[in-house]
Amino acid sequence: MALRNAVMAALLEGEASGYDLAKGFEASVANFWMATPQQIYRELERMESEGLVSARVVQQERRPNKRLFSLTDAGLRVLSGYVAEAPARPTAIRDELMVKVQCVDIGGGDAIEAVRAAVVERVERATAKLARYERLQERLLAGRAEDEYLATAERVGPYLTLLGGMALERANLQWGETVLKGLERRASATRPA
Repeated sequence: MALRNAVMAALLEGEASGYDLAKGFEASVANFWMATPQQIYRELERMESEGLVSARVVQQERRPNKRLFSLTDAGLRVLSGYVAEAPARPTAIRDELMVKVQCVDIGGGDAIEAVRAAVVERVERATAKLARYERLQERLLAGRAEDEYLATAERVGPYLTLLGGMALERANLQWGETVLKGLERRASATRPA
């Protein structure tokens, strides 16, 4: 999948500046796509030159003028065509921390402690992301039951991808807690009595 598809998906929420998109990526598509602000700005420029987005300049006092981007009809057609394509194979996991966990037995105490610290950090990040996603879920539902929301909301795609992001972070938490318990059991078994 190209970054442009994720940017166009974010622009379905409405007109946005590059800065707003970069910031909003956290709330709208970060549960399935990550990009730096620089990557987003470069992609917006390419998309504008290809006619997929249009930009209008908003004059600001005491701040640089900002450009607000929106999807063009051509962009909507490209995005619609993309949605209709058969999806590629699921993304393969490439996770450096998993490689380190795989090798934890050969490193001795310092390596085990470094891996444990990295797993603790992963658990903390997953906990924070899950909390952020749960707040977003609350805002989207706005007091409605999930079934009602799915039946009546104007757009359900953002909610459904949010559920995927929440599931991923729950899996990260469960895996991290299992790894930490396993490392602790291993350390307890090897400690002198």
